[in-house]
Amino acid sequence: MRAGGARPAADPQPPPTGAGARAGIRWRHCALLLTALAGLAGAARADTWYVTVAGLGGEPDYEQRFTAEAADLDRIFRSLGDDAHVTTLSGAAATRAHLTQVLEDVARRAAPRDVFVLVLIGHGSFDGVEYRFNLPGPDISAGALAELCNAIPAARQLIVNTSSASGGSVAALGRSGRAVIAATKSGTEKNATVFARYFVEALQDPAADTDKNQAITALEALRYAQAKTAAFYESQKRLATEHAIFQEGARGPPVRADARDAGAAADLLAGLTLMRLGSPEVASDPARRALLRRKQELEQQIDLLKYQRAAMSSEDYRQQLTDALVKLAKVQGELDK
Repeated sequence: MRAGGARPAADPQPPPTGAGARAGIRWRHCALLLTALAGLAGAARADTWYVTVAGLGGEPDYEQRFTAEAADLDRIFRSLGDDAHVTTLSGAAATRAHLTQVLEDVARRAAPRDVFVLVLIGHGSFDGVEYRFNLPGPDISAGALAELCNAIPAARQLIVNTSSASGGSVAALGRSGRAVIAATKSGTEKNATVFARYFVEALQDPAADTDKNQAITALEALRYAQAKTAAFYESQKRLATEHAIFQEGARGPPVRADARDAGAAADLLAGLTLMRLGSPEVASDPARRALLRRKQELEQQIDLLKYQRAAMSSEDYRQQLTDALVKLAKVQGELDK
């Protein structure tokens, strides 16, 4: 025995030869290949960070609508699995301070390989120079939002601004690696929008999957929402007061979503999958689809009431609006089960 009780090294064994040697080499090569593939898979794994904000409604019907749309997105995004990190702000929680805190937290936790998605639902304003998203308490400007999002290291980003006057935010929000969708073509389209309703609906309707690859991309959701929005105004026989646009990167003018060559300018949007059709959130069963259709009918009824408000007595308007809101709340409750 050596000092300290250590055993002497074993006599070296001769290396295997023939078939045994070849089998050992093949096994080692396979093991190395599997280890390399596992490392690549781990390195390629990307998480997606979803932040949805339902801003200040100002009126009960808008408050209910914005909150419900944000809740729908929250449920949809959470159905995507462990790789989805979801934060939804609505009501009194949707303050500028809270939103700032959430985005700063994402900036600390996200990795460059990740994807970041921000959805703004509500009202916006534009004074000819600066766009602001309306929140309880102080509003937040497009410039302040851009600064917060720029600090997030995710290489691919999507901002969907469905608010009124949202076109006025695109110039400030544009950045390399980021796609920005706005419900209006400029900051001067200031009426309340319906785009958010149909963008949320797109993620629950298999019809939005136009290429039938069992996935709904940001581009497909945009096209679906744009077409449904245009059809809404046609059905109401009203002049459209919103025209969706998008911009990828920070160069070039925004592109109308209904432009013939829109797809050629939408590489990032076409590559961002927002929903897979295997998800339980996709409305494949007839009962859920019927509820979604009923929800759409009630929302259109509420929009029409607001349009006809000037020609109605205050009492009649309040009664019809209350009835519609109660029915809408019941349908939303069934959808939330």
